Amino acid sequence: MVLFGADRVAEYAHLFIGRTALLTGPSGRTSGNEPTFDALKRCCDLRLLLAPEHGVRGDKPAGAVFADEVDEDSGLTVRSLYTKASKRLSAETLALFDTLVYDVADVGCRYYTFLTSLRYCMEDCAAAGKRLVVLDRPNPLGDRVEGGLLRPETASFVGGYSIPVCYGLTCGELAAMMNEELGCECDLHIVPCTGLTREMTFRDWGHYWVMPSPNIPRYETALLYPGTCLIEGTNCSEGRGTADPFAIVGAPFIKAEAFSRAFNALGCPGVESTPVYFNPTTSKHEGALCGGIHLHITDEARLQPVAMGVKLLDLLRKTYPEDFRFLPPVREDGKPFLSLLAGHRDFERPDWDAEALLARYRKESEAFRQRKAPYERYPRG
Repeated sequence: MVLFGADRVAEYAHLFIGRTALLTGPSGRTSGNEPTFDALKRCCDLRLLLAPEHGVRGDKPAGAVFADEVDEDSGLTVRSLYTKASKRLSAETLALFDTLVYDVADVGCRYYTFLTSLRYCMEDCAAAGKRLVVLDRPNPLGDRVEGGLLRPETASFVGGYSIPVCYGLTCGELAAMMNEELGCECDLHIVPCTGLTREMTFRDWGHYWVMPSPNIPRYETALLYPGTCLIEGTNCSEGRGTADPFAIVGAPFIKAEAFSRAFNALGCPGVESTPVYFNPTTSKHEGALCGGIHLHITDEARLQPVAMGVKLLDLLRKTYPEDFRFLPPVREDGKPFLSLLAGHRDFERPDWDAEALLARYRKESEAFRQRKAPYERYPRG
């Protein structure tokens, strides 16, 4: 069984100097199902909780800003790092602790905002002379690397660092990489996992799945998410408000049977679709009857979710040219949300070519494997 960094806080108690704050979410638990804040209380002076997107308990909807609050279970004050005004550590918050502990599970995908929160905390702690301790957690996708590098002009909270969509590092390894490459000079310490090798995915850990955010209910969702999250930047539903988010894709204008046949004809490795009709209870097309596809993983090892997502976008625009749309820009700089997710602006050109784009992705992914190698802390099995 793999042990998380959170399982080893007593062993590394010497790292938690002075007043301690914990940045965590619903996944912040030990392998014995104890909240990380309870484990920390026994070995340090825990004063404060910090909450990323979705909150400490995972009860905040995606994209919903929220204010500071008091956590009923722990009795600790929770400072929000997901407000309309800022998503960084304020001077007031930085003055409340000496050591910041980070314990948040992610899904091995660049879109996940927790990664940008980690970068911001590292930069802010470095500037204020605070210590940052990352309780390492495995990457559920293992060593999977796929997708293109984020371009600086599309940097945002859903893409805060120039890495591929799937980056094949644990959160601790990624923190070390950012600290070095960005020149943060943060007083960074990493509490490592035990029993972990690079090839391990979630299925190999010996644990049950704890939802890191409300719309990633299963490991299979996390496998598809790097591809189907691109649908968030379009007028199609990515399955929010259904029983299987990010595995269901559709819209009122989609003819389910025909579109499912067309998708399966693409021959995307490791995945097939069945036609589906659904009424989203939240988000896009709420309450409207949608046709679409339900994705099923047939071979996890062969699955290429990012390539699948690009081919799905290509199929949608060619099949429904009068109805399918990318969502309009959400920022003053005029960049569509799809460009922020993709990490580049190629999709804004009407003549973008899926195969050429995927060929570039493959080259950038291979180069990134070499770039990340010095930061890999866990052996190959």
